[in-house]
Amino acid sequence: MTIPNKRVAVLSPVAWRTPPRQYGAWETVAGNITEGLVSRGWDVTLFATRDSVTRAHLHAVVDRGYEEDPAIDPKVAEYLHISEAFEHAAEFDLIHSHYDFMALCYTRLVKTPVLTTIHGFSSPQIMPVYEKYRDRYFVSISNSDRAPGLNYLATVYNGIDLSLYPIQELGGNSLVFLGRIHPDKGVHLAVEAARLSGLPLLIAGIIQDQTYFREQVEPHLGKMIRYIGPVDVPGKNELFAHARALLHLNTIPERFGLVLAEANAAGVPVIAMDLGSCREVIEDGQTGFLVNNVDEAVQALKRLGEIDRNTCRQRVQECFSVETMVKAYERVYQTIFDREATRRS
Repeated sequence: MTIPNKRVAVLSPVAWRTPPRQYGAWETVAGNITEGLVSRGWDVTLFATRDSVTRAHLHAVVDRGYEEDPAIDPKVAEYLHISEAFEHAAEFDLIHSHYDFMALCYTRLVKTPVLTTIHGFSSPQIMPVYEKYRDRYFVSISNSDRAPGLNYLATVYNGIDLSLYPIQELGGNSLVFLGRIHPDKGVHLAVEAARLSGLPLLIAGIIQDQTYFREQVEPHLGKMIRYIGPVDVPGKNELFAHARALLHLNTIPERFGLVLAEANAAGVPVIAMDLGSCREVIEDGQTGFLVNNVDEAVQALKRLGEIDRNTCRQRVQECFSVETMVKAYERVYQTIFDREATRRS
C-alpha cells in the first residue's frame, strides 16, 4: 500500500505507561500500532503518559499511569488526557482511539474522523454510549467479541512484536498461568489442572481480586504451585523457557487474549477454554488445544507431544504480528479516508 501523506493520532489509555512495564494489554496494542505505523513511514502522534517510550511524536498531559501512582485521580487523568487529544483534533487526518466508550462522547464535536478499536465491553452498563454513537467507525479485535448494530469496518487481530519473544526450542516441565489474578481468568482452574496432572504450576500477574486470590489461590501455594507476581517481558520469557504449556482456562468469553499469542510466539503450546476468541487465536491440535473443562485440560496435557513449537511461532508470524496488524489497519484507514472524501464531495 502506498503510504498516504496523512497525520494520525493514536489515543492510548493512561492506566499504565505505553508500552507498559508489566501489565497493560490496551497500552501494549496501542504502542505496537504506533511503532508499526512509524516503521512504515506514517506521521504519528501518540497521546499517552509522559513517561511513555515511542519513536512517534509524544503528546502528554499526564505524567504517569494512574495505576502506577496512587496520588493521581483516575477520572481527572482520563478526562484531561482525552480532552487534550480532541482539542488538537484539527491537526490530524485521523484519530485512532483505544479509549473505550469515554472518547466516543467527543467524536461528534470534531470534524476529524475517529476510529475506535473496541478492546472489549467491560459491562452492559456502558452499552448505551456505544448505541448512541453506533454510526462511528469501529474495529473489533476478534470476530467473537462484537455487539450488534455497530458500524464495524473490520476485525483486526492484535499484533505482537515477535522480536521480544524468541522461540524456546525445548521449554521446561512447568505449567504456566500468565494474566490477571481474577475469577474471569480461571486461575483456580489452572491450579486444579496442575494438581490433577501432578505438574508444577507457575502463576504470574497482577492480583486484581484480593479476596479471590486469598481464598482460591493462596491456600494451594507451595513447592508445586508458586505465585511469582507481575512480570515484564524478560520475566515472561523466563516463564516461557520453563513452560511445558500455558494454561488459559478462562471462565468468560475471551476478547482476544494477547498472552496466547505471546506464548505461541515463544513456541509454547496453549491449553485454553473454548470460549470467545480462543478458537480464533489457537488452532486446535496445531498450536494448542481447546477444552471445555478441567478434565479435558488434563487429558490435553498428555497430548502436548503432538504440538510442534515452530508451527506455533509460524502461526503468530502470519496472523498476529505487528506487521500483519498494521497492514490491516492501513486498509481500514484507507476505507475511512475514502468515505470521508466521498462525504465531502
